[in-house]
Amino acid sequence: MKKLSILILSCACMLATVLSVAPGQAQAQSSALKKGIQSERVLELQQQLHSLGYFKAGFTGYYGSLTSKAVARFQRDNGLTPDGIAGAATQAKLDSFGKVRVTALDQLARIIYSEARGESFEGQVAVGAVVLNRVQSGEFPSSIPDVILQPGQFTAVQDGQYRLKPNKTAYRAARQALNGADPTNGSLFYYNPAIATAKWSKSRPAVISLGRHTFTN
Repeated sequence: MKKLSILILSCACMLATVLSVAPGQAQAQSSALKKGIQSERVLELQQQLHSLGYFKAGFTGYYGSLTSKAVARFQRDNGLTPDGIAGAATQAKLDSFGKVRVTALDQLARIIYSEARGESFEGQVAVGAVVLNRVQSGEFPSSIPDVILQPGQFTAVQDGQYRLKPNKTAYRAARQALNGADPTNGSLFYYNPAIATAKWSKSRPAVISLGRHTFTN
């Protein structure tokens, strides 16, 4: 009976220890950036690494092998475990070098605002999603800024509206798209049926219509 009481007490102590440690560990794990994650934080990470000369690929917001290798090189040069995972220590070290001033998030918000500021919030997220879908498609440049500024692709870049200052809604839509929201179901193109003149736009099969825009592939 005495042995059973000791066993029960021991198990209770172990459970208490697990409960007291687990939340902190879970939070640390959830804040780490690693392969397979797509988010605004990954985009910021890529730009920080680029500004320090470690990341020379396109800004995608997706944590793939190139980002992992860049993180590992940064870690190795700064006395950190080179595991390719951007945990709290790695992010703190990156932040110590300063933040990036002009970001791809700003550019994504700018194209959303200039192309779709009169649309619903979902319609604005959709424009951001098209940019990100192009980045991942292999048919367009593999960088958010390069997709946006590719000649002849976005009317707002051609007519100068891209220079307009985006509002908070455009930034919120950009963050939603970066974090995986895609109302377009993977579309690579969109057009306004009321004003579009290019036959190739209208010849593509429509995926979905949102507000004044029809999204196609």
